[in-house]
Amino acid sequence: MNQLPDDELLALLRVYWFNERIEITSPGGPYGNVTVENFGTPGVTDYRNPNIREVLKTFGYVQAFGRGIEIARKKLRENGNPELQFEVNQSTVQCIIRSKL
Repeated sequence: MNQLPDDELLALLRVYWFNERIEITSPGGPYGNVTVENFGTPGVTDYRNPNIREVLKTFGYVQAFGRGIEIARKKLRENGNPELQFEVNQSTVQCIIRSKL
């Protein structure tokens, strides 16, 4: 069994809910073909664990890979929300969803 360093054991996805926004912070920066510079670009995807990816698709938890950001942007636009924001670095990805103005 692989052992993770102590700092990786405590790296949890965090969701903060404020009156005017939701902030989702995911540990681990971009991976593989995805970089800080191209994060969120349609068609640029990669997967840390292809086995989990296949299980999620097989059991119907995802419809298509690499389309989540595109779908979220479209739904927020349709709802009248401001544009989805990302703050990306080598160690975290933060998504900020703002409420309607």
